[in-house]
Amino acid sequence: MEEPLLYINLPGLEHYPHVTCTWVIMIILGVASYLATRRLKTIMVAGNICLLPEGGHNFFEAAVEWIANFMDKNMGHGGKKYLPLIGTLAFFILSCNLIGLIPGFVSPTANINTNAAMAVVVFLSYHYIGIKKHGIVKYIKSFTGPIWWMAPLMLPVEIISHLARPLTLTLRLFGNIKGEDIILVILASVFPLLAPVPMMFLAILTSIIQTVIFSLLSMFYIAGALEEHH
Repeated sequence: MEEPLLYINLPGLEHYPHVTCTWVIMIILGVASYLATRRLKTIMVAGNICLLPEGGHNFFEAAVEWIANFMDKNMGHGGKKYLPLIGTLAFFILSCNLIGLIPGFVSPTANINTNAAMAVVVFLSYHYIGIKKHGIVKYIKSFTGPIWWMAPLMLPVEIISHLARPLTLTLRLFGNIKGEDIILVILASVFPLLAPVPMMFLAILTSIIQTVIFSLLSMFYIAGALEEHH
């Protein structure tokens, strides 16, 4: 992995800058969440106590509300139940994508291990959700197809399909962010005065799109595990 000439790193992790940046992102998100919610004000509306967002809480409130509505539209009623998983992934992936645009930092999502870890979490989560919803026997039967004599054909196909999901989640995000970083470095070295600004906007757009794609596919996998199979 190409490393920047200068980057922050933790002692003992000199060869793993993506690990350092991952910790930086987790700390920043944790501190920002705490600061935004530590002094919540409440008001009485029609006899009900409601939160009154202020300052940074407005940003988090708007972002979380948008994600929740987006999940309801793509997963159907009840999609908001899985907001903690999808919302955390969205905030984390976007932060990982964008931090690489800051001199001295690298994008953790430009390392395949970071993406593989998130993909495995999604893989295990949607299977757990499906088993919890339907029971293990009924959930496994959904892999065998609608007709019993098709089971020997459908079961291997379904297993391969599900095993391919974490792989595609990993490689898609890795390829786009890694490629974006390489192109930025090349163009900045060839056109040091002209390339940075337009490429920065393009990189930000790519980072947002890849966050949406990863989150959207995760929603589809959970929705598929929840639906009734006939």
